[in-house]
Formats: sequence, C-alpha cells, structure tokens
Amino acid sequence: MLQVPRLVVAAPGSGHGKTTVATGLMAALRARGLEVSGHKIGPDYIDPGYHALATGRPPRNLDPVLQGEHRVAPLFLHGALQPRPADVAVVEGVMGLFDGAIGTGGVSSTAHVARLIDAPVVLVVDVSGASRSVAATVLGFASYDPQVRIAGVVLNRVASQRHEDEIRAALAPIGIPVLGSLGRDEALATPSRHLGLVPAVERADEARSAVRLLGERVAQGVDLDAVLRVAHSAAPLPDEPWDPQAEVIRHEGPAPVIACAGGSAFSFRYTETDELLTAAGAQVVDVDPLHDGELPEGTSGLYLGGGFPEVYAAQLSANTALRAHLASRIAGGLPVVAECAGLLYLCRELDGLPMIGAIDATAAMTGRLTLGYRRAEAERGSPAAPAGEQVSGHEFHRTRVEPPHGPDAAWSFADTGYGGRVDGFSTPTLHASYLHVHWAGSPSAAQRLVAAAVQHLEPVRG
Repeated sequence: MLQVPRLVVAAPGSGHGKTTVATGLMAALRARGLEVSGHKIGPDYIDPGYHALATGRPPRNLDPVLQGEHRVAPLFLHGALQPRPADVAVVEGVMGLFDGAIGTGGVSSTAHVARLIDAPVVLVVDVSGASRSVAATVLGFASYDPQVRIAGVVLNRVASQRHEDEIRAALAPIGIPVLGSLGRDEALATPSRHLGLVPAVERADEARSAVRLLGERVAQGVDLDAVLRVAHSAAPLPDEPWDPQAEVIRHEGPAPVIACAGGSAFSFRYTETDELLTAAGAQVVDVDPLHDGELPEGTSGLYLGGGFPEVYAAQLSANTALRAHLASRIAGGLPVVAECAGLLYLCRELDGLPMIGAIDATAAMTGRLTLGYRRAEAERGSPAAPAGEQVSGHEFHRTRVEPPHGPDAAWSFADTGYGGRVDGFSTPTLHASYLHVHWAGSPSAAQRLVAAAVQHLEPVRG
C-alpha cells in the first residue's frame, strides 16, 4: 500500500478555470517548499507543459483509453514517485467532470480517473454568470455519482466580496466547503491558437512568469492548508508503481542513439516515451528541427512526435541542411516513427513550403478540426508495430495530407464511423501517421524502434 496525498481538480465543463487553479495550486504548494507531482487527465500535451514549469518535474498524463484502465493507478504512482517522492499530487481533469469518450458512458472522464486513483475532487466553478444557483450546480455534481467524492469547491471569476458572500451562504447547507476564490483577472489569461493554449516551450519566459503569477494568486485566494487536508484524506493505493523496465526487453549491447524531435515546433511528447526507449536500451537525445543542422552523432533511430510544424513551416523549410540530411538518412534506411507533426514534416511540402520529402504527399492547413480516440490496427510491420497489432490512439489536428495514405498504410481504423478508413504511410523502416499513441499503453513500440535502430546502427554520420 502506498500513501500519496492527492486530489483531482475538476469542473462542470470546459472553460471554468481548471488549468488556472490546478497549475496555480502546483506552483503555490511548491513555493511552500513541497515536492508536487502534476498530472493531466486525457491526451493533452499542452497543459502538462505548464505543470512541468510549476512543479519542476516531468509532465504526466493519465488516460484509461490510451494506457489501459489497469495502468492508470500504477502510472499515477510512478509519476508521483519519480524522480523524487512527491509530498502531494495535483491531477488536472478534462472537460466536465463526467465527460468522457463519446458513446462509452464516461470512459476516460475525470470522474473515471478519480475513481481509479481513489482521489477526492476539488470542483472549480466559474461563477461569473450566477450566484445562489452555483449551489444547485455543486449539489447536482456531488450527488450524481456516489463513488466520486467532491471534497471542496473553488469559486472562479468572482465579481466582488458581496457576490462571493451570496454564493458561500447558498453553499453552506450543502456541507461541501469552499476552499477559496479567485477574482476576474485578465493577467491570468494564457494566449491560445487553433489547438488550444500556446505551449509553454514556445513562450518560455512569459510562461514562467505566468505560472509564478498563478501560484501567487492561488496562494492569496485559496486556503492551501484546507487543500492539503483534502489531499491527505485520500486512502493508500494498493497498486504497484508502473515500471518501464518491466514493459520491454532491454537490448544489452551498445546503446543505439535515438533522436527525438523537440523544440518549439515539436513540443508534443509523452514523458513515458523517453523512459521506455531508455528502458529498452537506447540513448535518447534531442534534435531541434528548427535549429540543428544534422542529427546527433551516431543516431540510428528517429522519433518525430507532435507539435505545431504548421506554425513554424517557414523556419522548418529554411533549415535546408537538416532537411537534406534527414532525406539522405531516411532514404538510407534510418528507422523513423512519426506522429502527426512528424508526418507533416516528412511530406514533400507543408502549406506550399518544401519539407523533407521522405513521403510522396503534401500537407496543408484546413478549417476542419479532426479530434477523437481511435482504435487502430497496423496494416504492415514497421518500426512502430508488427502487422496486425491493435492499439488505442488519438487524433488532434487541423491539417490534411494528400494522399492520406501510401500503398502500404500505417493503420486501419475500426471505430464507429471510421470503419475501413486507412491512414498514414508505412515501410519496413518508416511509420508515419496522424495517430498519437501513448507508448505506456503500447510499450512494444519502444522495443521495436530500438531493435530497428540496433539493426541500423552505424557510427558514421550520414
């Protein structure tokens, strides 16, 4: 049994201020000298970047669809214990408390994850358009599912002390304590774009200042001692922490170097991806496609994750040295796994600008958002999956690739409404598609990429 004080920050719906309160709590508790572990429910890469700034720890996601329900509590414990045991864990929810994957009865909702990790819930409510009615909202959420314990409320966007007093009086008979309140403050706004908030890595100095301000505001408006009492009310968990070394077979020879795209254009990468590659015997290094002229010396495998290449298309295209280097190495058999942004970068062009050209396709921005979980099956063997392997993944983009797949596609989808659709490009040494896969749910991907890199291992730069 492992005791980790913890709480989940939830809301009635999107836009109530979960990220503001969760990130502010992380920063405020850390400023108190506590070791804080930050977690995000769902397939979100952006909010965890702000969590990492607030906590000084690697970002973590919890998602029953992508990781498997049985892994959620072990992954939570792993994140709370690495790289140091946390004094308290703050888990930011997704959408409304009970909103999950469509048609599943709430699978992967905030409530689902709160039950899996047996954590009390702090409900953040935007009260800007109501007063006493807030009590009815809180009562409804508190009584909807007896297995989900709402242990406190944070009032967000309060207009005045009188406004707050009216709401507190209405909430008093319910018996759920108000842990604090935040006023309307434009200084707390975070810039956004077509897929959500602007990632922290793209506005590093501003993001650090914003997180610091969030911590200060939360420390002023929220009773942190009461919050800690809520976190300490969580019972011990019977699960064992997730162990990446138990998920893969380690290559015992010389460590292959696997370069992972990073920097402003490729900021979407789950922490467990690096941990699994390392556990499988690789040396993981970063490459920034905006600025680096070639892959790090000795690279024998490449992972191109998600991000915003469409925002940085001109700079990516202008880095002709790296584009030529990658085109040559990939043509020479360098094993590559690419997801979403990586797929776009591998195309001949993106929004009319030249890219790597390893894939005979073009990519362009559209006005249509493609979003949702997918069940997929590998069409052929590649560095990401053996033929026939089934995975759970996630799509999140506003771009289109033409043609959408090669003669050998990466995946076929079986979801309702997507049955028979194929996506992506696959060869024995390359896998590229729109699908994001959390490798904790499909750890063989790390092992396959490492094995392919070992086979390709060459000490001379291409």
